Amino acid sequence: MTYAITQTCCNDATCVAVCPVNCIHPTPEERAFGSTEMLHIDPRACIDCGACADACPVDAIFPVDSLSAGQREYADINAAYYEGGEPAPGTTEGPNFHAWGEPVFGRSLPSDFGPLRVAVVGTGPAGMYAAQDLLLHTAAEVTLIDRLPVAGGLVRYGVAPDHPATKKVGDTFSRFHSHPRVRMHLGIEVGRDVTAEELAAHHDAVIYAVGASTDRRLGIPGEDGPGCLSATSFVAWYNAHPEAVAQGVDLSAERVVVVGNGNVALDVARILVADPEALAGTDIAAHALEALRASRVREVVVLGRRGPEDAAYTRSELLALKHLPGVELVVDDHDPRTGAAIDASGAGDRAALLRGLARVRTDAVAPTTPDGAARRIVLRFHSGPVEILGDGDVRTVRVTDGGGGAVDLAAGMLLRAIGYRGLPVPGLPFDEASGTVPHEGGRVAGLPGGYVVGWIKRGPSGGIGANRTCAAETVGTLLADAVAGVLPAPTGDARAFRRLARRRNRRVVDARGLAAIDRAERDRGRRDGRPRVKLATVEELVATARAGRLPRLSR
Repeated sequence: MTYAITQTCCNDATCVAVCPVNCIHPTPEERAFGSTEMLHIDPRACIDCGACADACPVDAIFPVDSLSAGQREYADINAAYYEGGEPAPGTTEGPNFHAWGEPVFGRSLPSDFGPLRVAVVGTGPAGMYAAQDLLLHTAAEVTLIDRLPVAGGLVRYGVAPDHPATKKVGDTFSRFHSHPRVRMHLGIEVGRDVTAEELAAHHDAVIYAVGASTDRRLGIPGEDGPGCLSATSFVAWYNAHPEAVAQGVDLSAERVVVVGNGNVALDVARILVADPEALAGTDIAAHALEALRASRVREVVVLGRRGPEDAAYTRSELLALKHLPGVELVVDDHDPRTGAAIDASGAGDRAALLRGLARVRTDAVAPTTPDGAARRIVLRFHSGPVEILGDGDVRTVRVTDGGGGAVDLAAGMLLRAIGYRGLPVPGLPFDEASGTVPHEGGRVAGLPGGYVVGWIKRGPSGGIGANRTCAAETVGTLLADAVAGVLPAPTGDARAFRRLARRRNRRVVDARGLAAIDRAERDRGRRDGRPRVKLATVEELVATARAGRLPRLSR
């Protein structure tokens, strides 16, 4: 029996480090690392030890013989990655299975290297991987800062609620929230409550992990009207983001058009047609669950400008749609290039996953189906939006037909999911073209002691695990600067920064307040048979943090 990596692979390579036979690839040392959709286990070399499954932070690794019917394809995906290649060397000679190379010491610091005080702005995966690196490999003191009064970032507010295994990486990060060398200031925004200069004055270095919080626009007429939303705001709405809770989402139309062919586009399409009762066992926002229960949406048309061979979604996300109960996945064959690409695709091609799906023509008017009837997702390739028409709201989306013309699709809402974009951070340089902060190996250009990690560093590419290697590079650059003695000396200490932060914002949440929020949400979830019920407003979060803080423990 061998193990296989499945849909929720986060690519952070924790499994690679514990595999005794080096059968998981690509590794961080290999050129292909970061370019593949997931990691793969070589079934010819796996010795069934289970170390990878134990180490996986998102529960993505299972024995092949325990895979469900919907997961069996992942055994083939893992095996196909190694077709034509040799199995990992050194697997038949013991007791050491690895063919060991020269030792590598990624963190080599002088014996007299003193503790640094580092601020990390942003508590999503990028920021927490950076904090984890500093806490595990140095004696650094870390100040965690977030503009929201709760930690989590993308894990809390970006991962779809029906992907609970992916959210488990948050448990790995949360153990650092109460670390003795961590100080937490949640609800503090750089540029609003404190300046970048003030932050730098109280720390040896500052790492900005602020992500890419806005979305790219379509640039077509009607885009700013009611009923045309960004996937960013829709995802925030169903994940109970405090800045999206007040935004109502009208689900009264039978058809929704989603523009984009990436994983986010498939996420929002899946949530729109999923069985609300299946979502009731997740941490989806209560207001979103109520709206989905009353939803009249029966069809979601997903538009992609390019063909199925060039789609940006991962195989794993598409496979999840193929096995969604009560939902039919079909391909619109309005353009002959779509069917030709599917029919000509090889076994390992992305388009091959669409073989066997029904091919239909999307009618101008949404199909009328009775409540409880099967819902469907239509993948329409070689088609993009031209104009959004309606009298005060979305009524029609005009899309290209692949032959130089256009057709009108009746729809009640359009969601654009064509990519994220970073926003400027006051006090830092910013590249408008890429939506990132200019840097060299994570070192902010022209800002000594300033560093970036995550999407604000490299642009909106790569999943949760990609931030681990990204953070390792940034932390390595920071430590090299510290050893070289080029970091500016801070003029204030941790206590002075705490006083400054609380003077500027009386509603700051610390680690004890965050723990109180977590307890309250889990308690609410237990009453409803859910993992947690999120507090959905800043006021609720702050009030809960204040009311439920534990007595201060002496250190």
